[in-house]
Amino acid sequence: MFQGTIDLGTAVPVELASSGDALFDLGIIYSSGRDGLIDLVAAHKWFNLAALKGRVDAISLRQEIAGQMSAAEIATAQREARAWMTAH
Repeated sequence: MFQGTIDLGTAVPVELASSGDALFDLGIIYSSGRDGLIDLVAAHKWFNLAALKGRVDAISLRQEIAGQMSAAEIATAQREARAWMTAH
């Protein structure tokens, strides 16, 4: 029986990452707190990446999330998105 934790931020298989749908789903998870605490930085990052992969609906959700974030948090989310794109 698995008793550890999975870091959803790094657990996305590269095969799924080619689809904006998987990235969008991660944005939903982090913005809703479905699997724990709400993390707006992570939600913004995943919605940003989903939008880059063609999920048009991710754009409005990313903007909505950004309205609840500080400029520093948005900058962090953008840096994390760029780092993820570089790694994948």
